[in-house]
Amino acid sequence: MKYYIIAGEASGDLHGSNLIKGIFKKDPDAHIRCIGGAAMAQAGAQVVKDYRENAIMGFVEVLSKLGSIFSNLRFCKEDILKFNPDSIILIDYPGFNLKIAKFAKTAGFKVFYYIPPKVWARGESRVKLLRRYIDHTYIIFPFEVDYFKDKNVDASYFGNPLTDTIFNSPAYNIPKEEFFHTNHLDINKKTIAMLAGSRKMEVEYLLPRMVKMAHLLDARYPGEYQYILPAAPSIDIPMLARMVGNAPIRILTQSTYPALRYSDAAVISSGTASLEAAIIGTPQVVGYGVNPISYAIAKVVVKIDTFSLANLILGRKIFKELIQHDCTPENLMLEIEKLTQNFEYRDTMLTDYRELHHILHCDDAAAKIAEDIIKRIK
Repeated sequence: MKYYIIAGEASGDLHGSNLIKGIFKKDPDAHIRCIGGAAMAQAGAQVVKDYRENAIMGFVEVLSKLGSIFSNLRFCKEDILKFNPDSIILIDYPGFNLKIAKFAKTAGFKVFYYIPPKVWARGESRVKLLRRYIDHTYIIFPFEVDYFKDKNVDASYFGNPLTDTIFNSPAYNIPKEEFFHTNHLDINKKTIAMLAGSRKMEVEYLLPRMVKMAHLLDARYPGEYQYILPAAPSIDIPMLARMVGNAPIRILTQSTYPALRYSDAAVISSGTASLEAAIIGTPQVVGYGVNPISYAIAKVVVKIDTFSLANLILGRKIFKELIQHDCTPENLMLEIEKLTQNFEYRDTMLTDYRELHHILHCDDAAAKIAEDIIKRIK
């Protein structure tokens, strides 16, 4: 059968790659065409447009990219009609994908949504669009089960695929000594991972604060810490190097999972990386900020008081979120200090992580979702 998959962000590329592997397990002759990234291409799909062209967020930030977004919408609609797939699978990226859903359903295609919009946080009017234009929805957070059931959205939960992705990853299973030796790290120093985000605007906001934080921490604890910056595949390495400058931060590529596994603590931009850190068991602080106008709008429309997925899943703040004006180098430094020097504080977070992992774990979730999609197509 023929499948058309659309992912618009790094996390969608990751989830899409696992779904593609699951589809090929159940449908070895599948022909998969997609808007995505390197992970989806490596899984065997034909990538016709790179998601990085429009990997943006924030109300104001989107306005500057409207021309490119509309151009991509036209391309996508025309490409779908030419390809004529048996199904269209949308992954997250709601601003774009819900427009495609309306077009595709009206054109007579079967439409599935994998990781739907976070309507429980904002934009609840989108629930009507899910009911009207989506044949079936696949959710990856357990608290969404009751929410979507109450909203009469046809949705299934097969577990969160991140646990499979992480623990089955060859990179995650690299021995600690090999990881430290390969990246010229000192195994006797406390290691701090810095995950600045997968979008350029996220990195531009958070990385300068991380750099200043490293200088502050080194001034207080000379020679005790070392810093690693695992780059997201969507981020330009020369740009990171320019921003890091002469700061003692080592930039790594394709090393997110071992970097998190072998770090004593991490500063992380809110998003999938934060949930990955919680699953792996890395004590963390989340830092995040956007354009001041976008932030002011978000404060009005967002209905929840926490941004991080792990905190949402457990229903309490198991780690600190330093958002907008609270996201200062000084505050980041103080939190990393607590995570690496206060063992009671650290152990409480690790205990919460074990509870989270118990809730999320489900063997081969992506393959189960793929199998269900294929059954529904047939």
